[in-house]
Amino acid sequence: MLNTDLKTAELINRQADWLKDYRPSIRIKEQGKVISIGDGITWISGLPMAAIDDILAFEDGSRAMVFDLTENQVGAVLLHQTNQLTAGTTVCLTGKLLSVPVGDSLLGRVIDPQGIPLDDQSLPPHLPWQRLEAKSPVIMARDFVRKPIYTGIKIIDTLIPIGKGQRQLLIGDEGLGRSSIALDTVINQQGQNVRCVYVLIGQKRSKVVNIINTLRDYNALDYTTVVVAEASGLPGLQHLAPFAGCAIAEFWMQQGHDTLVVYDDLTTHAKTYRELSLLLRRPPGREAFPGDIFSVHARLLERATCLNAAHGGGSMTALPIVETNQGEIAAYIPTNLISITDGQIYLDHTLFVSGFRPAIDIARSVSRIGGDAQHRRIKEEAGRLKLDYLQFLELEVFTRFGARLEASMEATIKRGRVLREIFKQDRLMPLPVTVQLAWLVAFNDGCFDGVDPEDVAKQFDILVQHTRHTGLTLDSPREKWSELIASCLSCREEKNQA
Repeated sequence: MLNTDLKTAELINRQADWLKDYRPSIRIKEQGKVISIGDGITWISGLPMAAIDDILAFEDGSRAMVFDLTENQVGAVLLHQTNQLTAGTTVCLTGKLLSVPVGDSLLGRVIDPQGIPLDDQSLPPHLPWQRLEAKSPVIMARDFVRKPIYTGIKIIDTLIPIGKGQRQLLIGDEGLGRSSIALDTVINQQGQNVRCVYVLIGQKRSKVVNIINTLRDYNALDYTTVVVAEASGLPGLQHLAPFAGCAIAEFWMQQGHDTLVVYDDLTTHAKTYRELSLLLRRPPGREAFPGDIFSVHARLLERATCLNAAHGGGSMTALPIVETNQGEIAAYIPTNLISITDGQIYLDHTLFVSGFRPAIDIARSVSRIGGDAQHRRIKEEAGRLKLDYLQFLELEVFTRFGARLEASMEATIKRGRVLREIFKQDRLMPLPVTVQLAWLVAFNDGCFDGVDPEDVAKQFDILVQHTRHTGLTLDSPREKWSELIASCLSCREEKNQA
């Protein structure tokens, strides 16, 4: 009896506290009606208090996001559509903005841009949520790019280095290996304490399954979240996919972790945004893209950065992928993204068909800030490597005409041809950074001089086998590296005598 009296008294006290803080106010609930539906968008009458990005709930269970406002109508993109959605369906404002679940529970999972699992497993309850649209970190919260992120690809890690917090564009025609470079980079983060997000925008299901299986086969799915908006899905989800992936990586960055996010690809995203804008009767601009397409991609990519210690010290590295048509690098979307990002890796069709893979064109590829993050030992060994390789490519043109060259030029050409063979690398075979330093030391010590280009791959494999598990690090003395390399590779007598 005493316990009942105590519970009653507690309920009365709570009610008194609630009444004390209660303030009467007018509660307004708006309702609109669907006017038309088609191609993933809907026009709605009513809802005068609707704002851009508001989430709408339909009577039949469908959901949409406000995308355009006119004087008398609201244009919205559908996020979920049932078969019962028809003209005349009642629509209400939810008072919410689009968010996605975040946290370590998403590692190894495949989700859609709304956070709905696509791998037949449910998400744990009570996960934190992150807004898809958020302001990029302010200048005072950012830090300089100081640490490298290694792709495992020789030509990139030595000549086009990428730093944590950098936005590096992968650009080239379809089928040249842009996604393969991104996959190699994700696979190479194993054991590096980097959380990865791979965003697939408007891709065919066959490619989606292939990428997921590849990540699983190389144990990369354990530290990766895959965000999928298939080509057969609603265009609204394809538009939101990169923002969902960015929000997931942004949460980890704010917790002080290093993250890597791949957008595959932003050309499809731009076309989807153009489709939605034209359906919503927005005025078209160049190539029929809306005028704000630049700001959409800038708003997305500016969120990738490196935070200072006062804000956790985390980083988000972005690898956006963009497609060119017949190598036209000066097209509208590619030039937009080149101007937003901190550098680009350009893949050339001519190099690809000639057998040079990855088909990266050194002359058109650049990393504007990655050199500041490159380890000092690799930076020292790489030195003039890029300049010497470009000089070799220019000199090699003269050999096609049978012109006689000076001895120094012939030596440069021979050395350049060996270097070109070293740069060749099969997909899904990233190399640890210690192997990168080993081959640089071996090349600079002349251990590849005199080796026929056909035998370079065999010599390189010997070097990899001897240096992969030596215990030497990037900070080990150069003499130790030279001794190790000399013990497994035969150097030229001229080099030893010198």
